[in-house]
Amino acid sequence: MVDKTKSLLARFRRDDEGATLVEYGIALALAITLGAGALVTLSGEVGDSMSAAGTALPDAPTVTTPPPS
Repeated sequence: MVDKTKSLLARFRRDDEGATLVEYGIALALAITLGAGALVTLSGEVGDSMSAAGTALPDAPTVTTPPPS
């Protein structure tokens, strides 16, 4: 029984095909979570900055066209 358990554990230690897929999945989930958090955090500040920039711009001059002759 001990030999069978040792051989099973040794086989699991050598077989690492699924580990890479799991690691990529964890990295992808972490990147998505951090990206979404950054967008949520920065969205208010970017919106405020754009509003302030739009308010600071002068009004566009009105262009009148001369009447047809």
